[in-house]
Amino acid sequence: MNSKLENANSPVVRGTTVSPDWLSLNRKWKKVGLFTLFVGPTFLVFSLIVLVPFITGIYYAFTDWNGVNGNVTWVGLDNFKYLLTEDKQFQQSFLLTIKYTFVAIILTNLVGFGLALLVSQMLKTRNILRTMFFLPNLIGGLLLGFIWQFIFIKGFDSIGRLTGFAFFELPWLGDEQTAFWGIVIVSVWQGAGYIMLIYLAALQNVPLDIIEAAKIDGANRWEVLRHITLPMVAPAFTISLFLTISSSFKIFDVNLSLTNGGPFKSTEMLALNIYTEAFVNNRYGLGEAKALIFFLVVAAITVIQVMITKKREVEA
Repeated sequence: MNSKLENANSPVVRGTTVSPDWLSLNRKWKKVGLFTLFVGPTFLVFSLIVLVPFITGIYYAFTDWNGVNGNVTWVGLDNFKYLLTEDKQFQQSFLLTIKYTFVAIILTNLVGFGLALLVSQMLKTRNILRTMFFLPNLIGGLLLGFIWQFIFIKGFDSIGRLTGFAFFELPWLGDEQTAFWGIVIVSVWQGAGYIMLIYLAALQNVPLDIIEAAKIDGANRWEVLRHITLPMVAPAFTISLFLTISSSFKIFDVNLSLTNGGPFKSTEMLALNIYTEAFVNNRYGLGEAKALIFFLVVAAITVIQVMITKKREVEA
């Protein structure tokens, strides 16, 4: 009797009885097929462009290869020993990149947050200001570097001769210290507008009634900013710090076009040093070893940063 009732309740397709288990399995396969259809091509492209070069790069980091011929010699850890003990330029570039990253992170986030506070005010020109502040981010790094190279060399020299201000008469790209700060200025000018948008989106989500209540209770602007605004935009700080850390460590195009590592490799950042080692000096294995160390350091720093800032979000 029960089997008859089950057969009566089972779906019928073209005169045949189909079990519910078979239908469930069929739905699962349809979902898998749709998932593969939409994700498969993207994953294939990602694998060819990112995963395969990354895995092969790890292999070449343990070899002695010039990147041209087929003579690949396994050398084990010799590349890493050489980098950590004998390659003084790599060590100098590494320390310089850390210094630059620290300065660029602070200045980019301070300027970006300050611009976000400015354009979040009820100003008639706030939309124009948002566009103006974001525009530098749309210019490519190589083009931006060449533009600012002209400004530092020709523009500042002309302004210095007209005004007599010592600031404009400095050898901006001809001295180690001023060339470093020239890279910082260009990078902050380019990146602050993008970071501004992230902070602006967070500021617009801060409830106005809480701010009004704090002002009624006697809080001034600094107290409102410190105790209400900053804790409520903490997720934006997490994102902005992550983006500025990764972009600052990986700076290449501005460094290449603005100073090309000069004068005398005093401003050669790590990404430019890796590029020079692999594609100019034709020591691809050594360049891959540098890139692997670079990847591990940046990954470790960004993971630690996200963990710390996420924890502070919860505490806030």
